[in-house]
Amino acid sequence: MPVEPLSESAFIAELRGLSGRYWGTHPFHHRLHAGELDERGLRIWAANRWYYQCVLPQKDAAIISNCPLPEIRRQWLDRIVYHDGAGAGTGGIERWLRLCTAVGLDRDEVLDERHVVPGVRFAVDAYVTFARTKPWWEAVASGLTEMFAGHLMQRRVADMLAHYSWIAREDLAYFTNRIDKVAGEGKDTLDIVVRHCVTREQQDRAIAALSFKCDVLWSMLDAIERAAA
Repeated sequence: MPVEPLSESAFIAELRGLSGRYWGTHPFHHRLHAGELDERGLRIWAANRWYYQCVLPQKDAAIISNCPLPEIRRQWLDRIVYHDGAGAGTGGIERWLRLCTAVGLDRDEVLDERHVVPGVRFAVDAYVTFARTKPWWEAVASGLTEMFAGHLMQRRVADMLAHYSWIAREDLAYFTNRIDKVAGEGKDTLDIVVRHCVTREQQDRAIAALSFKCDVLWSMLDAIERAAA
């Protein structure tokens, strides 16, 4: 006998209930925000996080390629442009490279990925594979970590400026530029998931997809923490 779908409010509550598993609660992030990382630790974090940032457009392109709905494709296209930039030297990826330079990394050593540790590469690649191989709505649901990101970014800017004197506000443009953007994206993503995940099976798979994404992010920080020890 088919299981009744969750009500919209119950479905949203299940998704939001995963906030405690977002990587903002990871011990490494607590150390970062408390000013407990040395310059080497910051470089390891920035270089490895770079690998995640640089594949986000590929993840989003995979979602678009699997989606048969033109209205969703048009809406999602902006995410690729945001990270890649409308032209060379612009966009979120470029802003992350600026932060890498601020913490003491050369651009070339970030781009050639020499500092990316196996655990980070494995987790990030698994996320891209998920987006390429799962139904588009399931891959969209995995990105609902956006719902949890805005407040963390605001706190990160304040804490990094307070504790790492060699980092200037303009070096944190990735975060300052993204705070308002991610809030809007999170709302849009949630709306898409609620509208298109209408059976209980779809809802359960959407919740599992967001749980998987939390695992990806947590695994990344586990690997970064070990590398920085």
